[in-house]
Amino acid sequence: MTDTAAVTESGADLSATELLAGYRSGELSPVRVTRDVLDRIERLNPAVNAYCLVDPDAAVASAAASERRWRRGEPQGPLDGVPISIKDILLTTGWPTLRGSRTVDESGPWLVDGPPVARVREAGAVFLGKTTTPELAWKGVTDSPRFGVTGNPWRPALTPGGSSGGGAAAVALGMGPLTLGTDGGGSVRIPAALSGIVAHKPTYGLVPHHPSSPFGTLAHVGPMARGVADAALLLDVISGFDARDGWALPVPARGCAAALRQGVRGVSVAASATLGYATPHPEVAAAFEAAVAVFRSLGAVVAREDPGFADPVEPFHVLWFAGAAKSLEHLDDDERSVLDPGLAEIAERGARYSAVEYLSAMAVRNEMGTRMGEFHQRHSLLLTPTLPIAAFPAGRETPDPDRARRWTSWTPFTYPFNMTQQPAASLPCGFTSDGLPIGLQIVGPRHADAEVLAAAYAFERATDWHLRRPPLLAG
Repeated sequence: MTDTAAVTESGADLSATELLAGYRSGELSPVRVTRDVLDRIERLNPAVNAYCLVDPDAAVASAAASERRWRRGEPQGPLDGVPISIKDILLTTGWPTLRGSRTVDESGPWLVDGPPVARVREAGAVFLGKTTTPELAWKGVTDSPRFGVTGNPWRPALTPGGSSGGGAAAVALGMGPLTLGTDGGGSVRIPAALSGIVAHKPTYGLVPHHPSSPFGTLAHVGPMARGVADAALLLDVISGFDARDGWALPVPARGCAAALRQGVRGVSVAASATLGYATPHPEVAAAFEAAVAVFRSLGAVVAREDPGFADPVEPFHVLWFAGAAKSLEHLDDDERSVLDPGLAEIAERGARYSAVEYLSAMAVRNEMGTRMGEFHQRHSLLLTPTLPIAAFPAGRETPDPDRARRWTSWTPFTYPFNMTQQPAASLPCGFTSDGLPIGLQIVGPRHADAEVLAAAYAFERATDWHLRRPPLLAG
């Protein structure tokens, strides 16, 4: 197994922060970097199917405009000239947002940017294209009736996770240093863990979203990148109030990027390998224990404590399946016949829930929020594995469909924190014996995004897991 691929000298291998430093000094060209990234996409996207749309002409034209601004010493914003991809769930002016579905009319018109897309455009980013998602982003793997199966960047026959799997595969392979994803039950953290990158699910409302998701206040928009500093940079750009989102929070007084170096010395950290109900694979458990030891070495005050709630999978299903029913309510029988069968199945079930059942699930969610609020009075952060397993064969919803049919059966650490709306990051913390990434999840109280990312950055600086690159990059 080759842990670190021998990558070529290419702008595609640089982080967003490295690119910005190079543009500022004049040592790097936005046009050259963008061409390098487009070359990487042309070479490797066929292996993993991460992009469902690439617009090379628009990307190069945008990079050329950025280069002119840098030469004048007048960058447009904090992402000027940095290539970025957009999950095919988020509205993007001029490009269709098809959401992996045959039921969406490609003709549009596509005249509006969603709030986070508008923010990165205003910041000067170079838009590369749209990344793949399962239909309507409904599950934790990435395959769809419209665009087929997306593969893992470390081993394309395996899944990259989902629903932001296309973005994760793109970032891991240098097909753009940044991507925007969405997370309704783990959908940036799951593929980050399985693909060996960093992702952050923000406090709900920190990143505005429009139009609102049919999955309601479970669905967050978050940054994905190869490193924590890039994720923090992108989060700062997309955070803050937008009048189109009734849940949007104001711009934080202090950005996440500015807080990265505060460290974890003296910080109270709870470590829970199981959340009280999950069973991680032994290799995952070992990697998690090693990560906990790193936090101790960094001066964190580590305790062993579970949050104290039971597995909320059934209440989550009520909320998630009802959201699926809402998302499909406008379709006729012919349109429903071309849906992902799993999506159609959960939507049918979701349509049968009563209002009382929905409100009962909300009551569980509210109780979890209260319990976690009390928990964080004792512990500033919570560490868990991101997932109990590593990647499994692509094109299936679960590792063993005969034993468990739904994606929630193997994501017990992620969906609870969509229910509580807390910030949660995933970053690499090890590899299995056969070379597949393992993820560490760091969870904080609501509004503590900066603290979560500072802890992630401290761990990243103390380890080298994030430096390893997929064998595909060796050619």
